[in-house]
Amino acid sequence: MATVLVPLATGFEEIEAISIIDTVRRSSIEVIVASVDGNADVRGAHGITVKADKSIKNITADDIDMIVLPGGWGGTKILAEDAKVQSLIKEMDAKGKQIGAICAAPFALDKAGVLKEKFTCYPSVEADIDHKGYDATQKVVSDKNILTSRGPGTAICFGLEIIKILLGNDAKEKAKGGLLADYCE
Repeated sequence: MATVLVPLATGFEEIEAISIIDTVRRSSIEVIVASVDGNADVRGAHGITVKADKSIKNITADDIDMIVLPGGWGGTKILAEDAKVQSLIKEMDAKGKQIGAICAAPFALDKAGVLKEKFTCYPSVEADIDHKGYDATQKVVSDKNILTSRGPGTAICFGLEIIKILLGNDAKEKAKGGLLADYCE
């Protein structure tokens, strides 16, 4: 079974985190929701608190198949500055493992130095990312082992691409049909 880590930091974007967690779990992929600061309850950008499964402290790249960062500026800034998160992102990339980020979170991937040639993010965040290759035309952009997406409205499509990467197109199409997400390419 594939395992995805979704690290939550205070100020994360709730729609993105929950959409990713829910969409991916529908395909029988294990999702670990991990707290960056070690507290079980993590408060999102819009005041919604989510209970994490565990702390990120003892999770290694060998424990997971993919790490997926939700956006939200508050949470993204923490993900970009947290030594454990940055180390884990770099370790995942060095091992050629899958890495995803949505909305503002590609900023944290840029800080880790793992963005490839193409990426997308929330409009205006690209100005804070010191990397060429921003694509404003796609909901989801895949480049080598890096998957990025634009924001809350693209979160289900992003989750479906995670399923495709880890389980294949048939699993993606099955989940897409169940979610009535025909708007996802």
